[in-house]
Amino acid sequence: MSARSLLCLFSLLLYCCTQQQAPVIYGDNAAAGHYLDTRGFKLYYETYGEGAPLLMLHINGGSMNVFSNQIPFFSAHYRVIAVDTRAHGKSVDTGDSLTFEMMADDFNALLDSLHLDSCYVIGWSDGGISGLLLALRHPEKVKKLVVSGPNIFPDTIGLDPFIFHYLERTADTLRHKPQTAAIKNQLKTVELDLKEPHMTLEQLHAIKCPTLVMGGDHDGIPSYHLWQISQNIPQSYLWIVPNSGHSVAIFKKDQFNSVVSDFFDHPYRKFEGLDVLH
Repeated sequence: MSARSLLCLFSLLLYCCTQQQAPVIYGDNAAAGHYLDTRGFKLYYETYGEGAPLLMLHINGGSMNVFSNQIPFFSAHYRVIAVDTRAHGKSVDTGDSLTFEMMADDFNALLDSLHLDSCYVIGWSDGGISGLLLALRHPEKVKKLVVSGPNIFPDTIGLDPFIFHYLERTADTLRHKPQTAAIKNQLKTVELDLKEPHMTLEQLHAIKCPTLVMGGDHDGIPSYHLWQISQNIPQSYLWIVPNSGHSVAIFKKDQFNSVVSDFFDHPYRKFEGLDVLH
């Protein structure tokens, strides 16, 4: 091979090595992003992969980007629909009202717009609350539900007392700031967790889809409350993750992905009689 040929080959290899694709930024990917004009605002979502639809609902104050460890994993086998919930991320909502019921109905409208009669759902924290309400308000839409760190009472039973009082102080601070659009939106989302949700344990009996309730053993949602939620959903499993706080999907991402994937892949098993010894 001539020196010129070697030089050309080296140049080609160097070019290929330097043309690596930039990493995908979930929540800011124009190639996968869409807006749905619905219910008084524009709901932003991104879609990845093919297969059975899987809806991902994020934590309060965040965006779909918090699922950066889950979207690539699950999109290998599912059609992932990651959403910026109302008043979060690119889903700008200038209205004064914000409730979990509104969010659940937003997601129902999104599924209708995509002509999807049902889907799998992963909801983290506030996303988990919305997932529970989606299963209650639109039960036909949820095949299986995973909720990580949800609560159903807006008090020091449903939330760790330190976290609840921290939210109270945060809201008070925000009320005394100049009420710019950004501050008003932040206050609206903080007050959401101070005032809602208002579900009862009895209402959870109406959730018919198989459900996996999870949280860290040092979660901001007390383990006893997660146990209460699990015990009142007819087809439910409970997974309390050791050495973990509220962010199981981030700090225990491999375990999270594996356990959720296994839950989706297998039919719900009811433990009866001597089964409890197995």
